[in-house]
Amino acid sequence: MGSITDIKGTFTLHNGVKMPYFGLGVYLSEDGKEVINAIKWALEAGYRHIDTASIYNNEEGVGAGIKESNVPREDIFVVSKVWNSDQGYDNTLKAFDKSLNRLELEYLDLYLVHWPVVGKYKDTWKAMEYLYKQKRVRAIGVSNFMQHHLEDLLGTAKIIPMVNQMEFHPYLVQQSLLDFCSDKNIQYEAWSPMMQGKIFGIDTFKEIANKYNKTIAQIVLRWDLQKGVITIPKSSKQERILTNADIFDFELTPEDMANLDSLDRGQRFGPDPDNFDF
Repeated sequence: MGSITDIKGTFTLHNGVKMPYFGLGVYLSEDGKEVINAIKWALEAGYRHIDTASIYNNEEGVGAGIKESNVPREDIFVVSKVWNSDQGYDNTLKAFDKSLNRLELEYLDLYLVHWPVVGKYKDTWKAMEYLYKQKRVRAIGVSNFMQHHLEDLLGTAKIIPMVNQMEFHPYLVQQSLLDFCSDKNIQYEAWSPMMQGKIFGIDTFKEIANKYNKTIAQIVLRWDLQKGVITIPKSSKQERILTNADIFDFELTPEDMANLDSLDRGQRFGPDPDNFDF
């Protein structure tokens, strides 16, 4: 893990690509004006990492927002994901082309396997490796892969995933999976860091937020980064986009980090990777 400096700071993936450790998620952001504005506000505020997916149905708006911003394309780290029904070797290649066309981009910075679809994710990964070797994407990774999924994939993979994006928050730390990914040089990334809003009712977070004169959201996002986990809070509101990023002028003490770690109860607010059905 590199040092945490500012909103444009990066962690270096195992292939040498520098990935901004703080970004904007656009899940549930409506395509069109809503997501376009969110992208432009985020980039104007200094964000350099945008995370979308084909299933979000807003890749066109993401691409338009990037194009309408004043930030050069090469300075923005753009991520998308192949959806479950598009998995398999040939289908993944087609899905990638469709995502690029919707985004109106020449390449992606990171492409992820959205979920470990049994019987398909190995062939999907072979397609990801092909896209990577063709230099159409700068990094490839997975999302929602538990340790046994990763071990199975690594049995045949020629390229180790650079990233694993997981549900991650103080109620679901999964430290053993974090450690496994660290040992394999797979960068961990958080989705749903706010526990779908449940985090705002937890007394421990209220107390720590008051101590640092920060919001609860800022505390959990800072905790993510200090755990070495990339985080992509989603918002389409300009004020929230700005306040979420105001986390680089303080540092949680080891005691407060341990206090938040101790809240872990293995509780999911999203689907279980071993038992999901879309």
